[in-house]
Amino acid sequence: MSLGHGVTGLLLAGGRATRMGGQDKGLIDLAGRPLAAHVLTALRPQVDTVLINANRHGDEYAALGAAVVPDPLGGFLGPLAGVLAGLENASGGLVATLPCDSPFIPADYVARMRAALDAADGEIAVATDGERRQPVFMLLRTELAADLRAWLEQGGRKIDAWYEGHRVVDADFSDVPDTFININTPEERDAAAERLAGAGDNP
Repeated sequence: MSLGHGVTGLLLAGGRATRMGGQDKGLIDLAGRPLAAHVLTALRPQVDTVLINANRHGDEYAALGAAVVPDPLGGFLGPLAGVLAGLENASGGLVATLPCDSPFIPADYVARMRAALDAADGEIAVATDGERRQPVFMLLRTELAADLRAWLEQGGRKIDAWYEGHRVVDADFSDVPDTFININTPEERDAAAERLAGAGDNP
């Protein structure tokens, strides 16, 4: 049973895929499954429903068992365009975002983010590794959708700049730094596969 309580999970896979030889990173094979499938496995029990933001290979992402929502604004405007897709298609009042290439998500990711958000009555919670924010790891209120759309339409792109106009709180993940391991090279993929095999493929 989901513990999401009004949280929609959003997997961000809408980039241009300029690394990994131009392959769509979320679909590269990791230990016999697409990389994105590992992230979804970790995220699904923590939320009520899951969306995937993708601008290509929509059928392949849909085969992972989640609705695919492309950027609502054209031109590959960056990760915030994907966040907007999630905010505008969410089924609850909160959206938890994750990149498609970080397979080691803790089982209490959403709970920790929500605790930080609620404790400070924030609009956006952002995960930190103890030294810096990890801006694509967010929990946002869906009421921010109109504001974010307007900001993007006016030419805004940088996540940190958008944060400046909102109540942003930090969620501390310094005790679980593996949360932020991402896969950018074949060597990193191989290392992650070995790690998954050692953990029984249960990130």
